[in-house]
Amino acid sequence: MGRARAFDRDVALNRALEEFWRHGYEATSVAGLTAAMGVNPPSLYAAFGDKRRLFGEAVRRYQETHGAFAARALAGEPSARAAVERLLREAAEVYTDPAHPPGCMVISAGVNTSDPGVIEELRAHREAGKTAIRRRVERDVEAGLLAPETDAPALATFFAAVIQGMSTQARDGATREDLDAVAALAMRAWP
Repeated sequence: MGRARAFDRDVALNRALEEFWRHGYEATSVAGLTAAMGVNPPSLYAAFGDKRRLFGEAVRRYQETHGAFAARALAGEPSARAAVERLLREAAEVYTDPAHPPGCMVISAGVNTSDPGVIEELRAHREAGKTAIRRRVERDVEAGLLAPETDAPALATFFAAVIQGMSTQARDGATREDLDAVAALAMRAWP
């Protein structure tokens, strides 16, 4: 009979999430993870498999928690313009919240990694976000709220680039006020 787990898996996962968010996948060591999580290496492997699988689980947790504001913003507003403006404002708030590492884990955790699986996983999440913006714009075009010639893919790419830049700026020390100003300027590009 196996021994009962001596740690709270959810707490350990949240600590791993913060390590990956703070340092990125490549720079986060198993030793750093086990220290942050309060577990020994055999317990980490027994509970999560390996570093790569733990990272995938941490990214999913991030998307369900800190990163969930994006889907809420795109679904919760009456127009694409209002949804994207809310998305940018909430990104400014979340990316600069001192309760956790700055920026967006999905944007920053894969910087400098050489693991093709990590690169693809994070790229897929970023592409899904861009696709969600594009679809929200397309719905407004179809509803007649935006002109038929509105370039939904270009708008989605533009605002995805703004969001990615806001994440980097937050990691570089930008304040919420700084990012709110970026959001306001970016909204001037709305057709």
